[in-house]
Amino acid sequence: MTKKDIVDRIVQKTGLKYLDVKKVVQMTFDTMAEALTTGEKIELRNFGVFKIKLRKAKKGRNPRTGEEVPVPERKVVVFKPGLELKEKVK
Repeated sequence: MTKKDIVDRIVQKTGLKYLDVKKVVQMTFDTMAEALTTGEKIELRNFGVFKIKLRKAKKGRNPRTGEEVPVPERKVVVFKPGLELKEKVK
């Protein structure tokens, strides 16, 4: 599913104008991205939690040469689904 698909479904269910819904959906995603970049956790009740997790530095291997390569620490976005979402997916 793409962002366009989300907008289309909301437009069909609500009857609102396409451009208005598109702006709201984009603003929602922008706000979420901004919050994550500042280190905030996003908790959506009955849906799940988005947060930033720090992955430690480690040693990796180049698959072609087998040479050991250092992999630096980095931040990644993780998602933990809520109970209601887990039940719906089952």
